[in-house]
This record gives sequence, C-alpha cells and structure tokens, in this order.
Amino acid sequence: MTLTKHKLTDSIHKQINLPKVRCEKLVRLLFEIIKDTLENSEDVLISGFGKLCVKDKKKRRGRNPDSGEELTLDSRRVVTFKCSTVLKAKLNGGRK
Repeated sequence: MTLTKHKLTDSIHKQINLPKVRCEKLVRLLFEIIKDTLENSEDVLISGFGKLCVKDKKKRRGRNPDSGEELTLDSRRVVTFKCSTVLKAKLNGGRK
C-alpha cells in the first residue's frame, strides 16, 4: 500500500476530527516546510521516525548501460533517509 497525501489527510481527519479542508492544508504545509528546509541544505529530524539529509554528489564518470558509451555525470544534490532506532526496532518486531 502506498501512503499518499490524500490518505494522510483522511487519517488526520478521522483521528482528530478537524475539517477535511484544514487537514489537507496541514499536510500540504508540512511538506512545504520539509521541502524548504531541505532546499536550504538543512537536515530534517523527526524524532522516532528518522532523519532526511541533503548530500552533495560530485561529478563522476559513468557509462550508458545500453551503448556502453562513457560519459560524465554532473554533480547533483540528493536526499538521503536514515531510519531512527525506534522505527528500526518497530520494523523488526521489537528487536534492534
């Protein structure tokens, strides 16, 4: 099952009984805050869940898998996720 913004909105609506329009706005604002924070190269730490970090990848040599042609991949920024120990334990049935 994929967790979508719509499913998040419905879940918040059912759990805290806010109007759906406000729940939708809440979810949208939360993701905007996360995106803006990452765009500014700041980490996003959500206690009990994990940490989102922006990493800089350097320019590197690569290869086209179809043709085998060598090429240069530009430098880029990527988002990485590191799971919290609490979430790891939950995923592993209480074991670390």
